[in-house]
Amino acid sequence: MDLSVLPLPPPPADERPVEVVERKGLGHPDSICDALAEELSLAYSRYGLAHFGAIPHHNVDKALLRAGSSLARFGGGEVLEPIEILLAGRATTRIGTHAVPMEELALESTRRWLAANLRGVDAERHVVLRCLVGPGSADLVDLFGRRGEAPLANDTSVGCGHAPFSELEAIVYQVERALSGAAGRDLPAAGEDVKVMGVRSGDRIRLTIGCAARAPLLRDAVAYRALRAELARRALACAEKLTAREVEVAVNAADDDARDVYYLTVTGTSAEAGDDGQCGRGNRVNGLITPGRPMTLESVAGKNPVTHVGKLYNLAAGLLAQALVDEIDAIREAECVLVSRIGHPVDDPQIAELRIRADAAPGDRAYAQAAELAREHFRAVPGLWRELVDGRIALDRWPLRS
Repeated sequence: MDLSVLPLPPPPADERPVEVVERKGLGHPDSICDALAEELSLAYSRYGLAHFGAIPHHNVDKALLRAGSSLARFGGGEVLEPIEILLAGRATTRIGTHAVPMEELALESTRRWLAANLRGVDAERHVVLRCLVGPGSADLVDLFGRRGEAPLANDTSVGCGHAPFSELEAIVYQVERALSGAAGRDLPAAGEDVKVMGVRSGDRIRLTIGCAARAPLLRDAVAYRALRAELARRALACAEKLTAREVEVAVNAADDDARDVYYLTVTGTSAEAGDDGQCGRGNRVNGLITPGRPMTLESVAGKNPVTHVGKLYNLAAGLLAQALVDEIDAIREAECVLVSRIGHPVDDPQIAELRIRADAAPGDRAYAQAAELAREHFRAVPGLWRELVDGRIALDRWPLRS
């Protein structure tokens, strides 16, 4: 392993002239794809553990959502054509004489997630699910089965992580969580499809928020505008708890009140009409899209949690960056980039680069502590699957470990 611990060059994220951060809420079509791919992987993993005592090889990380069509109107509306969701990838579908019920696992995990997270979506009426998971390639299945003390990486991939969140990152994350939470709590007309784009220019922060309103729960345009104003008020209040900077909030900025053009849906997600989704196009493992930070385009959801470094190294990089800040007093900010090599043990990255902002010079004790902490985290990578299957680690959540 080539391990480097380097100073993180200035300026810190909070002091850069411009910063851009985005978060797609759980009702966004891309988020739905990620969630359903991951739910299928978890269901498959638990099935394997229960029936075979191990997680078989699989990567069900390809999901596509084709939007339906709908007619939304104040006080009502209907879904005219259902949302079509395709779950695809590769998996061990038969072990000996035992056939793994992939379609059943896909259907059950999808229905369970939709019922728990999207109140306005009826999985029976509003969604058509197609499970297109096929058998894995012989070479990767063989590689999955070969392991010594640690599993062998089944891809050459990059994982990235950083900590702590900047002010803007924390604001974008918490505002989306607050508004999505309100949708299920005391603002039922607000849908779960909430998207927050945060832009900071100097000390001015602008939040552009999209929230799919549920037309059947709104009697008229007056009620809609009141909902929009309340969402803006709550977003501003949440943001102002996290910053002393000036904050401006715009909710459903494409609305045209003069022409009665509003962001209305029947179900609370744009997936019902006109907005498609795809795995890997949404939030990174920490729940944000941060183009100013180290970030990989790797689609993490649905990858097997035992050997796929596209999942493991993004999790490990985020966990390590947070640990560096939490456990070493001199370190104030950390970034981590890990690169794997296919066929090599998952606990032995090809490259591990740590960049730290520390109250210490290179060569001081903090740098040696960072290197040792990194080695501890790499030794723990083969056990991350247990925490994923148990729900102690989850994608699209910060901190990653509950």
